[in-house]
Amino acid sequence: MSRIEEHPILGKTEERKEVTFTYDGRKMKGYEGEPIATALRVAGVMIHRYTKKRHEPRGVFCAIGRCTDCVMVVDGKPNIRTCITPLEEGMIVETQYGAKAKEEAK
Repeated sequence: MSRIEEHPILGKTEERKEVTFTYDGRKMKGYEGEPIATALRVAGVMIHRYTKKRHEPRGVFCAIGRCTDCVMVVDGKPNIRTCITPLEEGMIVETQYGAKAKEEAK
């Protein structure tokens, strides 16, 4: 497990409710209330979106909601900053291509 269970300054992590969500059609688990990006990172997901013009991968950069590198389509809504959006049971999270959930055919 790649989560911090006990931090030298912040102490022990409180008990949390485990929830299930879907990422690009795959069932995953995380903890309710943690940022979506955190649950994805623990599962090994580093790419959250691809840029529209150059199709370059992007992921978490600032982790405080200031940039847009971590935006994804969440429950059908594009441009959701996953580094600050709390995970909830049953969320549908999709990789974002430009401003859409599906990659456009060329």
